[in-house]
Amino acid sequence: MTDIRRVGSQTDILGESPVWDVQEQALYWVDIRGLLIRRYDSRTAQISAWPVPEMAGSLAMRKQGGLLLALKSGLAFFDPGTGGIQRVAAPETGRPDHRFNDGKCDPRGRFWAGTMNDVTRAPEGKLYRFDGGACVAFESGITIPNSLCWSRNARTMYFADSPKRILFAYDYDPDRGEPGNKRVFTTIAEPGIPDGATVDAEDCVWCADYGGWKVTRFAPDGRRLSSIDLPVKQPTSCMFGGPDLDVLYVTTASQRLNAEERAQQPLAGALLALDVGVRGLPEARFAG
Repeated sequence: MTDIRRVGSQTDILGESPVWDVQEQALYWVDIRGLLIRRYDSRTAQISAWPVPEMAGSLAMRKQGGLLLALKSGLAFFDPGTGGIQRVAAPETGRPDHRFNDGKCDPRGRFWAGTMNDVTRAPEGKLYRFDGGACVAFESGITIPNSLCWSRNARTMYFADSPKRILFAYDYDPDRGEPGNKRVFTTIAEPGIPDGATVDAEDCVWCADYGGWKVTRFAPDGRRLSSIDLPVKQPTSCMFGGPDLDVLYVTTASQRLNAEERAQQPLAGALLALDVGVRGLPEARFAG
């Protein structure tokens, strides 16, 4: 049996994008629909929160300090000390129904993030790379971008358009920051869809199965190795943390649950901590 613990007493509407800061020994994540950035300090067990003026789909740590946010309208630097926001890129200006969703830094510190139509769910989103200059689009026709992560040697990139229930792998050039040779890595069975993902120290991929009540571990060749059942229907993402990077933190959602479902799932929207018997990898910081 896997030990599953609740971290804090907060309840997210749509918790997402957990990122472990090795230097601070803290976990950052967002509540997209709660318009919040949250931080869990593992040394003090304190949880802090900052309101943001619009939905933040994901975040990354910066080498220069602070965070990079993928907001609804574009990318911005965020200073947790002051709450200040500096907007730096808006590649989808003029598309008010769109927002950024999943995002993560590649091992060289480039930020990748996808957009989506948050109103109609039409396949109009794009996958962008941002290195501090202009945003460059590498994929289009996306409905819900998710599952961004990289292999240990940075030679493989993973990405999913969630409604397709397919986790794709790409050959990745870490020097140029370019993916190619897109192929099916694995598929997710109904009723779940692939959501946030991370890679462990053994080069295996962990993926949150949104709607499927579990997180699943896949071998580098796409074979399903194991799944961990969760007490919530809507796990959204996962990230290794802790002093030894041996705790799997899982963000979850409470959105769209009726009263009966909420009563059956008191941990819906909670941050969960799991002991899974394997370590993760330190997360890259945005270099721009």
